[in-house]
Amino acid sequence: MPVIQLNVERQIIACAALAVILGTGLATAVDQFPFDQELLLDAAPMRPGKRMPILVVETNGHANIDLWCKTVSARVDISGTAIKIETGALPEGLPEMLSAGQCTPERINADEKLLADFAQVTAWQRENEGIVLVGPTPLKFRPSDH
Repeated sequence: MPVIQLNVERQIIACAALAVILGTGLATAVDQFPFDQELLLDAAPMRPGKRMPILVVETNGHANIDLWCKTVSARVDISGTAIKIETGALPEGLPEMLSAGQCTPERINADEKLLADFAQVTAWQRENEGIVLVGPTPLKFRPSDH
């Protein structure tokens, strides 16, 4: 009996070690920033336009931010859960391809506010499948389904 008990104990230890290794790997994958994904701002649409803000951050830190009306480039530095976003200036002119209602005065004001919110972000965290950019105004993003 001691030999059988020893084998069972070894199997239990091996299973526990495997569970720890797999659990650590899954936790790491879940906690990684979602680079190279379209992240859609989790907000109510601004009518009459259909455009919604989208954030895409590449692994090299370059980012593209489609705002309510216009698009800006940004530099994103991430270290653990700390994040710093430096956006480019809001373009002067209107986008070349405009859809109906895309650049109303309300949307242009919302672009300015959203840029100011991005500049104040200091951290990020996972929330379900998406992320929250933490600052005075939390910005929730979810993966785009298109």
